[in-house]
Amino acid sequence: MAEQPKYEIEEDPSLLLVDDDEPFLRRLAKAMEKRGFAVETADSVAGGKAIATARPPAYAVVDLRLEDGNGLDIVEVLREKRPEARIVVLTGYGAIATAVAAVKIGATDYLSKPADATDVTNALLATGDDLPPPPENPMSADRVRWEHIQRVYELCDRNVSETARRLNMHRRTLQRILAKRSPR
Repeated sequence: MAEQPKYEIEEDPSLLLVDDDEPFLRRLAKAMEKRGFAVETADSVAGGKAIATARPPAYAVVDLRLEDGNGLDIVEVLREKRPEARIVVLTGYGAIATAVAAVKIGATDYLSKPADATDVTNALLATGDDLPPPPENPMSADRVRWEHIQRVYELCDRNVSETARRLNMHRRTLQRILAKRSPR
């Protein structure tokens, strides 16, 4: 079982959760409320921006890829409205480039899915040079590779030849990888 966070919530416990995966959003909201946060949720960039503008929270967890756009747009609005907000970008498509972009725009931390409420809480409440403990079940190297290939494939509009060229791999090798199920 994961250890409970050793950090304290500031006097303002407002938390914005933005994710288009409805079951995940509900579970995370319930878990974060149990930890003492006052949770507000949104399932789109538009909804997240509206809440960030009207009631900028002290904390936010924003999914990077949403159906109507990029979660980094919400991070920018939050930084503008409440510069001291602690923001964690959460995504199923972990990549170094997106992590760097998220932190440059103003995210406090970056977590890859699957992340549980303890990982999220530790990332939100860690201060200064204090790093949260590593996740108990990080993605395997094979899974990270697969996620990267999937991301590039999506960015190339699902064009196998273009994806293979950009990844410097043979097209047939890429086709075999894409035909397989994701590694654990």
